[in-house]
Amino acid sequence: MDRTSLQRFSIASPPAALQQREFVVKPLMNVFIALNVWLYRLSGGRVMGKMGAAPILLLTTTGRKSGRSRTTPLLYLKDDGSLVLVASLGGAPKHPAWFLNLEADPGVTVQVGSQRSRATARRASVEEKARLWPRLVAMYPQYADYQKRTTREIPVVIVTRV
Repeated sequence: MDRTSLQRFSIASPPAALQQREFVVKPLMNVFIALNVWLYRLSGGRVMGKMGAAPILLLTTTGRKSGRSRTTPLLYLKDDGSLVLVASLGGAPKHPAWFLNLEADPGVTVQVGSQRSRATARRASVEEKARLWPRLVAMYPQYADYQKRTTREIPVVIVTRV
């Protein structure tokens, strides 16, 4: 076999397959998210407002690169008047875009049901995460699996309405 033939079977093949998969999966996810946001807003959270027993809110951040508003449906936990989010991205090796956006600009908008509010978001301290993580996992057990799946420390975010 010559070098060109060997390259076809090299380690370069899996990333190409992953890129092709991402080319298909990412647009489908974007359509699903847009539909989720539309139905949530239309119904005031009565449709697409829960995943099992876990409640869902809409978080709107400002794109750190584009400057455009980006809305993401997320599970949340109430804690002493604040809303707690998990930046898990299903245990992926990188942080979700919404988390990177709020690190760049912590001013966000949250919609819980039909109520929209301006808010500020921040990463929970180590102590806060230690206190909140068991409650988050009790609400949505997959969070524990997501943390096992990745080497990054999954951030917990505290959103305080202003």
